[in-house]
Amino acid sequence: MPGILVGSDSAYRIFLKDFKTQIAQSHIAAARAVTRAHVGLYWELGKHIVDRQAELSWGQAVVERLAQDLRLEYPDVTGFSPQNLWLMRQFYMEFKGFPILQQLVGELPCGHNVLIMQRVKNEAARRYYLEAAGRFGWTRNVLLNQIKAEAYEYSLANKTHNFPSALPAHQAEQAEEVLKSRYSLEFLGIAGRVHERVLERRLVSRLRDFLRASRTASAAAPGPRPHTHGPPAAPFWLRLNRLV
Repeated sequence: MPGILVGSDSAYRIFLKDFKTQIAQSHIAAARAVTRAHVGLYWELGKHIVDRQAELSWGQAVVERLAQDLRLEYPDVTGFSPQNLWLMRQFYMEFKGFPILQQLVGELPCGHNVLIMQRVKNEAARRYYLEAAGRFGWTRNVLLNQIKAEAYEYSLANKTHNFPSALPAHQAEQAEEVLKSRYSLEFLGIAGRVHERVLERRLVSRLRDFLRASRTASAAAPGPRPHTHGPPAAPFWLRLNRLV
């Protein structure tokens, strides 16, 4: 059997790439299965609470008692607080009449679903955020910013472009989403419309504050000094530090 020259044998590199692809796909599939199982448990527990309250006329006290007993049975599990049990009940009640949304929530973590449930009440808007979060892999923070920026409402505006004819399908879809996106600029102290020049000044100001804080922290910390460029007699910081 001929030897393998690792790093130079093209057949082996393809072989290794296939292995890595299979492993990555397996990890993704496992993560999705765990997400679906978690959401499914969330759904079923919420349904049980609703059904028993209706059948036996139980009041709110049953949720408090249930949370207490579950904490005794599963002391290392933090997801069975009264607040979480009420969220499970609300989750079931708000999505039980919407089959399409029920399919979509199974593809996202519970934190995403709860965020959409609490902040978005329109069915079409909920579908938009559920689909977009799943398609583009939004984190919970990105999802929150999109909701704050009213991305759904903005997506309804008609826009003329040639993305489908000028770009590959997957890039056209992403370009369309970028065109629809709005951004929450609350961290800059901006809540409404703003002139581009004002936005630029706010961004530069925040960047300058960050660099100054970084320089101060670096000077106070033990260890190697920040890397500089140029001759020893006239060192200078990286270009962005000229803002300071």
